[in-house]
Amino acid sequence: MQSLAFKYFMEVAKRGSLSAASESLGVAISAISRQISHLEQRVGAALFERGVRGMVLTLAGQVLLTHAQRQVLETEAALQEISKLQGMEQSHIRIACSQGLANEMVPKAIADFQRLRPGTTFALWVGGAVGASDRVAMGESDMAITFSTRPVSNVTVHYAHRSPALAVMHKNHPLAQRSRLSLMELKEYPIALTDASTSTRKLFDMACNMNGLQIEPILNSNYAEALHAYVRNGLGVLFASYVSIADRLARNDLVAIPVTDAEMHSRSVQVQLMKGRLLPSAIKEFIDLIVRDLEEKGKAEPH
Repeated sequence: MQSLAFKYFMEVAKRGSLSAASESLGVAISAISRQISHLEQRVGAALFERGVRGMVLTLAGQVLLTHAQRQVLETEAALQEISKLQGMEQSHIRIACSQGLANEMVPKAIADFQRLRPGTTFALWVGGAVGASDRVAMGESDMAITFSTRPVSNVTVHYAHRSPALAVMHKNHPLAQRSRLSLMELKEYPIALTDASTSTRKLFDMACNMNGLQIEPILNSNYAEALHAYVRNGLGVLFASYVSIADRLARNDLVAIPVTDAEMHSRSVQVQLMKGRLLPSAIKEFIDLIVRDLEEKGKAEPH
């Protein structure tokens, strides 16, 4: 249902060159080039800047790519709705999310949803917030469930929930009974931090800079589970949002305590969608489930 010209155009935009698109599609370079030339004649503008390093979208090309991506997704949505009408529902939902949310919250939501819609399949991409948002913008994921970092073109925030970073420690930690803590108080204990690309680490670094603190972490890792294991087995402290750890606190003998430093509060967890996209009913229902879960966790979050 997608024209060859659009298909080839999108592949070149994704791969960055005619030769890479040719290899990916198994189609001759000349055929791809001819279709793109016809498309440029139809729109009356150059879609790519052609250089020795490959092909880069022009402003006109960026506009057309956004339209083409949305058209592909809406065609898929229509086909899913037709399958549903015929009693052969085969919904597929592609999610991009941050690592903390992938440890517990999102997989649990997927399991809950599959009990409601057994025919639904999922693809879960886990990575940084920027990568998750970019996947939605490019149509590679249907939604991003992630922490806010920066605005992304062609992405809209469907839902946002305030999500400060809390201090997480074992329930027998000397500070575990405190209702609030400052970074100044926490600096006397081993700190475990995620890598520099994460929103939690950025909040921590910003708070330290604003308060003139120098805190050298005992453990740095891009793998959150390693941080949790470290904290469970000693006096270490990590930082995480309540939505990412709420379901595992009691099970792992951990507590989460609000941090008083204002910078640790300056983010939200968001559900992001491609701007202007019409969503199939299965995706709408899954988003509703996620939002309800976030709302419930918000009511239980320590303040």
